[in-house]
Amino acid sequence: MVTYEPELLVTAGSVAEVERMLQAGANAVFVGEQRYGMRLPGEMTLEHIEESMNAVRDHQAKLYVAVNNILHNERLDGLSAYLQRLEQIGVDAIVFGDPAVLMTARTAAPNLNLHWNAEMTSTNYITAKYWKKRGSSRFVVARELNMEQVVEMKQKLPDMEVQIQVHGMTNIYHSKRHLLQHYFRHIDKEEQVNEVGMERKLFLIERERQDEKFPLYEDSNGTHIMSSDDVCIIEDFKHLLDARIDSFKVEGLLKPTVYNETVVQVYREAIDTYVADPDNYRFQEEWIERIRAVQDPERELSFGFFYKEQMY
Repeated sequence: MVTYEPELLVTAGSVAEVERMLQAGANAVFVGEQRYGMRLPGEMTLEHIEESMNAVRDHQAKLYVAVNNILHNERLDGLSAYLQRLEQIGVDAIVFGDPAVLMTARTAAPNLNLHWNAEMTSTNYITAKYWKKRGSSRFVVARELNMEQVVEMKQKLPDMEVQIQVHGMTNIYHSKRHLLQHYFRHIDKEEQVNEVGMERKLFLIERERQDEKFPLYEDSNGTHIMSSDDVCIIEDFKHLLDARIDSFKVEGLLKPTVYNETVVQVYREAIDTYVADPDNYRFQEEWIERIRAVQDPERELSFGFFYKEQMY
C-alpha cells in the first residue's frame, strides 16, 4: 500500500507568517495578492513570494499562489507575465477558478501545476474529472458538502488530489460593490470610508439572531461577509484521514498569527499520530482544549456543513 502522508495547508499574509506557519507544522502555504487572488490574509507581491521560497524549501514544503479572483477584461492585462514570473520563481501550484487562467497558463507558464477551486460550485466528481483532463492536478471541494459527499468525492477521484477545509471561517457573501463605503457616505460618515478593511473589526448582526456576529470587510475586490462560526473538524478528523483526503486546509483569514500557529500545531500532531499508527489512532481531548484556549469566545466552533444536507 502506498504510504499516506496528507498535506497540512494554511494561509499566510506575509513572509514572516509563512515562516511561522512552517515552523508550526504546515507543509504547504497558500498566499497571493489582491489583483489576482481573493480573500487573502495579507498582500504577498511577487517579491514577497520569491523571498518566501527559501523558507519553504528549507522546510521541504510547498507554496501555492491564489489566482482565483473574478477576472474582468482589465484584470487580464499582465496575467501572462504574472504567471510566467510565478513559474520562474518555482511556486508549486496556482489555485484558479476562471478558465482564462488555465488558457493563459497553457502558453505562458505550461509547467505550473494547477489546482481548480471554483468555491461553491466544486460539488461533483464529474466536474473534477473535466478539469483534470484539462490539466488540473487537484480539486478543491466546496465547503457546503457534507462528510458523506466528501468521502465519496475522494473514492471517485483516486488519481486526482482532493483538498478540503477543516478549520477556520468561511465566506458566505461577496459583492464586487463597496457596500460599506456607500453606507458610510449615506449616513454622512465620510471619515470612516477608509476604515473598512480587515484591520477594523466590523460585523453584521441580524435582527432575528442578535447573538451571531458575521465579520465583514472590504478590499479592492469588494465587500466580503464571513461566517459567524469557525469550522473545526479535529474531533472527527479520523473520518477524513481514513478517506485518504490529500490536503487539509486551515483558513487563517482574520485570525491572529498565534491562533493559526496553535491550530496548525494541533492538526500536525493529529496527522502525525494517524500516520504513525492508523489502527490505533484516537482523538485526544487536549487537542480541542488547546484550540478552545485561543478561540474567540464570541465565535463558536462547529462542524460546518459536514453533517448537514447540501444547501445553497
